[in-house]
Amino acid sequence: MAAIPALFIGYFFLYPVARIVALGLSGLGEGIDPSSRLPRVAWFTLWQAVVSTVLTILAAAPLTWAVSSYRFPGRRLATALVTVPFVLPTVVVGTAFLALGWRDSVWAILAAHVFYNVAVVVRTVSTLWARIDPSLHEAARTLGASPWQVFRRVTLPLLRPAIAAAASIIFLFTFTSFGVVLILGGFRHATLEVEIYRQAVTFFDLPMAAVLAVLQMVGVSVALLAHSRYPERTSVTWTLETEAHLPRPRGANRRAGAAPV
Repeated sequence: MAAIPALFIGYFFLYPVARIVALGLSGLGEGIDPSSRLPRVAWFTLWQAVVSTVLTILAAAPLTWAVSSYRFPGRRLATALVTVPFVLPTVVVGTAFLALGWRDSVWAILAAHVFYNVAVVVRTVSTLWARIDPSLHEAARTLGASPWQVFRRVTLPLLRPAIAAAASIIFLFTFTSFGVVLILGGFRHATLEVEIYRQAVTFFDLPMAAVLAVLQMVGVSVALLAHSRYPERTSVTWTLETEAHLPRPRGANRRAGAAPV
């Protein structure tokens, strides 16, 4: 019976991938025109994925901090609402950004990627952040550490695996982004995914499309490998707490900080 799933995976997964790789390698063997769009497309794909990942983490930081540090009315609702963009169709999001007049713009692509992926950071990081043992922070404050030093030397190292996981997921999503880039950037700002579509559908140049597909698979494989090795180097042992210890924001400064979120 085990042969049936193996045959299914081999024929419908491994065989198509092997064919794409073989066709892509044959296209590489024929040589790539130095004046082609390939180097620019490959660089833009990597660049926009890295920038989108960094901007998403920065944009999600305030909400992640608020829902992880305090219990306030609407906390769960805020976490749920931020997840809504993640499940919206790309056509809907692309059309919404087009209505803002952001057509053929790199910034529109980056903004849409941030809009989509903020939920990844909030969901991934806040779950771990909210369960950090508060006694670790209290011990650091007792030893004279400032709030910034507590965050930098205690909280941030504990959150690195979660941040790395969120960053890896966002990078993979944006590196392979298609609908958002095609709608907002067109062929002028094409990623590998869009260029594969352009070469295969518009020009019917399957060898070039296969070359691009191989490059994309290499990029995804490198990202997955880096993600699998990173937690091994940054993992620490510590005790998780429930979220019951989270305080309500008290004092004018803390309420003012949590209110905009």
